[in-house]
Formats: sequence, structure tokens, C-alpha cells
Amino acid sequence: MVDITHKNTTLRTATAQAIVKVSSQNTITALENKTVPKGDVFAMSKAAGLLGVKKTPELLPDCHPLPIEYTGIDFIIDELEIKVLITVKTIYKTGVEVEAMHGASVVALNMYDMLKPIDKGIEIHHIKLIEKTGGKSGFKDKFGRDLKAAVIVCSDSISAGEKQDKAGKAIIAKLETSDVAILDYISIPDEIAIIQEKAKYYQSQGADLIIYTGGTGLSQRDVTPEALKPLLDRTIPGIEETIRKYGQDRMPYAMLSRSVAGTIKNSLVLALPGSTNGARESMDAIFPSLLHVFGILKGARHN
Repeated sequence: MVDITHKNTTLRTATAQAIVKVSSQNTITALENKTVPKGDVFAMSKAAGLLGVKKTPELLPDCHPLPIEYTGIDFIIDELEIKVLITVKTIYKTGVEVEAMHGASVVALNMYDMLKPIDKGIEIHHIKLIEKTGGKSGFKDKFGRDLKAAVIVCSDSISAGEKQDKAGKAIIAKLETSDVAILDYISIPDEIAIIQEKAKYYQSQGADLIIYTGGTGLSQRDVTPEALKPLLDRTIPGIEETIRKYGQDRMPYAMLSRSVAGTIKNSLVLALPGSTNGARESMDAIFPSLLHVFGILKGARHN
């Protein structure tokens, strides 16, 4: 199965349909009056649809087992057609489109099976997804692009050329997938004055994002938070909490990181862990949803 461990848990919904077409008004009458020999077609088909939703990953090899937290099944009769509508909800890392379509298919097949003794002309049509919400596609940035970021690696050894940077490159890779242009990418030593100077400089140059990696731990030379916090107009605790929660779900030491998020005027400043995995996971935790902030910051710029 596809690796979804990097994805965020969100509320995800999907609505699918199937259309069952009968050949006679007598069939519709029997349905409505519950006189079909095999029993109550709507009630039995609902039960079959619930089982179909739950058992989707048992039948489709690449579907992830996931917690189904709601399934609603409705029937709409329009002359000789019965439209089956099924809505599925979960709070998870992947969507429920296939579960909804599979459930609609099973409902339609069960109706066919129960009605065939009284109607030989039944047809099933238009099994399709009607709507889906949640996940990456459900929380797209509505502000637009043309965003620029400066990536700053805080490390004595990397700035001295003794080690190669990987964390900064991981951050850049994520920014590029989110269509954020790279204004600059530099390495600096763990010095408060230099860290502050770069934040002020890139803010003055119009950087929308100023992202530091490194110096957020607990060693004597880890001073990135101490350098940045006095400069911030406002902090954004939710971003910091999301980064730590995402990391803690993956390894037990993420709680020790002192990630920082806040604004200097209309620039968003982030201080992320210096390890490659820590930087990458921090970016996975908050992108692309983070880009929504620029609809607010840039809107305020034009007021």
C-alpha cells in the first residue's frame, strides 16, 4: 500500500451515487409498499451498503483499513429510477471515496438481487463520486502564489564547511512542491546577533517566509529561539504545537525541540529542528495548510 505516514489527519467525507433503473411502475409500487417477496428492499440494501463500506479494504488490495465514523444511505425515487446516495465520513490520513463508491455499488447490487424475481429488466447505471472534502485537496491555499522564502541553516559546523547541510535542502524541496520561490539559502553560525541580523534583512527584502533550521535543541549553542523571539510581533502557538505533535507521533524526542513560529510585520518566521528528519517532518506537518496565512497577512498589507 501507498505510504501515508507523512499525511495529516483531517475530517474527510465522500458522497457517491448509483442509479438502479427498473422496467415497471409495479416494481416501484412493490418497493414502496414493501411487498417484494425477498423482503424490505430498502432496509436490506442499507445493511448491505454498510457492510460494503466496512469491507472495502478486504476486497481492494491497495485500500488502507481506516475508521469509518459515519455512513448515511438515502434513496430518491424518480419515475422508474432509484438514485442511491451514500455519504461516508472519517477522521484519518486518507480519504473515503472508494469506500463510498463501493458502498453504493453494493447497495445497487443488493437491490438488483432482491428485485430480479419480479423484474427482469433492472439496470444499474452511473456509479460515481459526487463530492469529496478534506485532505490536501480540501484545504488548498486560496491566496495564490508568488511567495518567496529565505532558508537559513544555523550550524557552526556547516557554516564552517565541516559538514554538509541536508535539513535546509529538505525544507527547500518541500517549498518547491508548494510553489514557493527560494529567495536565498545560506548557512550561518549559532550566534544570536547574526541570526537576528538575517531575520531583519530578509524581512526588509520582502521575504514572505524566513525559515531557520537548527539551534532549537537544548545544547549551549542552541540559541535560535532566544534570538528570534524578541523580534517577533506575534507568535503563532498553533504552528509550534502542530510541529511538535506531528514529530512526537513519530519519535519520542520531538517534545524536546523548541520550534518557533511568529511574524515580523508581514513576514512569517519559522525556526525548525536541525536534523534532516526533524526539518522534513516539520514541513510535512504544516505545509501546504500554512500558506493560508498569507491570505491574511497580504490582505492586511493592502488595507
